[in-house]
Amino acid sequence: MPRRARIDAPGALHHVICRGIERRRIFWEDSDRDDFLKRLETILSETQTPCYAWALMPNHWKPVTCSNLKDMISATPWRGWHS
Repeated sequence: MPRRARIDAPGALHHVICRGIERRRIFWEDSDRDDFLKRLETILSETQTPCYAWALMPNHWKPVTCSNLKDMISATPWRGWHS
């Protein structure tokens, strides 16, 4: 059963979790994490999305962000990251 849509409003804080499929690793080496953080910095800057905290674990990452008029996820420079 799908989750109900979350209430969103400009300025709302969101604790987001992005986990690997079947909880598999998404970061194998420090270079993976470094590359990811560079991409995260780019997308946050381009979308003017503040990120108040983040955590990287081997199988997931979690940002705490604030809603913005621009959509951080749809900007996707992530495509091809794991290709």
